[in-house]
Amino acid sequence: MTGLDTPLTPLRFLERAAEVHPHKTAVVDGPRTFTYEQFAQDVTRLAHALRASGVGHGDRVAYIASNSAELLFAHYAVPLAGAVLVAINTRLSPAEVRYICDHSGSVLLVGDSELLTGLGTDPIADSVREIVETPGVDGTYAKLPHTTRYDAFLERGSDDSLEWEVDDETSTITINYTSGTTGRPKGVMYTHRGAYLNSLGELHHQGFGIDTRYLWTLPMFHCNGWCTTWAVTAASGTHVCLRGVRGDAIWSAIDNGVDHLAGAPTVLTTLATAAQAHSLDRPLTIVTAGAPPSPTIIGKIRALGATLVHVYGLTETYGPYSVCEAKQEWLELDGDEQARRLARQGVGMLTADRLRVVRDKAGVGGTLIDVEPDGVEMGEIVMRGNNVMKGYYNDTAGTTKAFAGGWFHSGDLGVMHPDGYVQLLDRAKDVVISGGENISTIEVEQALASHPAVADVAVIGVPDDKWGERPKAFVVLAPGADASEADLVAHVKSAIASYKAPRNVEFIVELPKTSTGKIRKKELRDAEWGTSASKING
Repeated sequence: MTGLDTPLTPLRFLERAAEVHPHKTAVVDGPRTFTYEQFAQDVTRLAHALRASGVGHGDRVAYIASNSAELLFAHYAVPLAGAVLVAINTRLSPAEVRYICDHSGSVLLVGDSELLTGLGTDPIADSVREIVETPGVDGTYAKLPHTTRYDAFLERGSDDSLEWEVDDETSTITINYTSGTTGRPKGVMYTHRGAYLNSLGELHHQGFGIDTRYLWTLPMFHCNGWCTTWAVTAASGTHVCLRGVRGDAIWSAIDNGVDHLAGAPTVLTTLATAAQAHSLDRPLTIVTAGAPPSPTIIGKIRALGATLVHVYGLTETYGPYSVCEAKQEWLELDGDEQARRLARQGVGMLTADRLRVVRDKAGVGGTLIDVEPDGVEMGEIVMRGNNVMKGYYNDTAGTTKAFAGGWFHSGDLGVMHPDGYVQLLDRAKDVVISGGENISTIEVEQALASHPAVADVAVIGVPDDKWGERPKAFVVLAPGADASEADLVAHVKSAIASYKAPRNVEFIVELPKTSTGKIRKKELRDAEWGTSASKING
């Protein structure tokens, strides 16, 4: 290795912040605050404690924790110890948590008191040698049997300095498990290089700086918080932990100086419809992904005075891969058309390769063929580059399939517009094929969302004896609003082709959602299709 090829790692972000801004507030977690000097010291002590507990190079360390200082510290301490962080979704069942610990071969499990209590008393996995309990939000421990208190665990460490470097930037820094909606969850491997570069992309596109106060509305366990666990630190900004997403808590944080946050469109809805919502008198940047936001909700957020950054990606792409970067000429368009343009998935981020939309059938030798950039021909969105996963952990076959033709296949369907911007039309499994016609559920959802009485909506395909399947809508009405099925169907028909309109609208109190705010369409489909083998589209 020469001075020209020092391996990249996001660990350097914390080393630098602690050196340059040691006394600046780095983390706020309820009543607790940490300077960057304290942040680095606690991370160093935790890394030593991990090593003293037998955690070796390349070992996996699992965490199941809410957005807390402890989980943030783990994003640095675990790789600093030479190990690999496995951050687990806090809403998974005990069986799912056990599967991930077993599949990853995690040697240690660290978790919040309340979350560990929910796992019950059955063994976690044969590989797990010790379970460490972190304190609850009030700082107390549940005193669970057969666990080690976090403060006692830290006593095994020391304050001796460690090298904030890695020998191989392509080594694995974290493993993030997919939602597993179509089978067992897959372990997605991120590298030090990818995490470093994607963090810089986030820093640029989200506009982070030393004065940034970032509110953790996005789960840190989800794609390592879209790499923002590292990006905010790279800017020497302040992490503000939030353990539960509620409208009142978000607005309280905003009124107390938070200027950045992120989340799925449902977080935007929570923000816009909260009783505390008001026009902003200071800058607020909101990054959204997870599902295409409707032009309607984009308009509501912009009306508050917030800046919205729409990004697109998957677990396999370190979270965001592309950004809908507004073109200057869009400023000349009316507000509704601007919102429609901003709802697109856009172009590759600064540190990413370009997006492609390719046809279903490959060319000679498996060569991928691009669709026409006309905004009409639909194909699959594919990606490659620095912020695409290293591969699936212990799944060579799955990795090979995902990278057919040398590009990662997203399973998402979209179009390429003449200006080079990609627009997602649907997940491949969500497209409704009715009488041979492909119907984008996203298009139908956006038409419904433009009705003033609609607060939230999901559209799926349901069985139909004549057409094979047809769209059905599930709608949550806005507080105090009223609309009939006929009203909403007529509204859709006035906005898009009538054959795309749902025949049925079911009004429900709440849509089933994941911990990151994505709608669990599989639950809705399963209820409609049951175990039918005739399901047309996954």
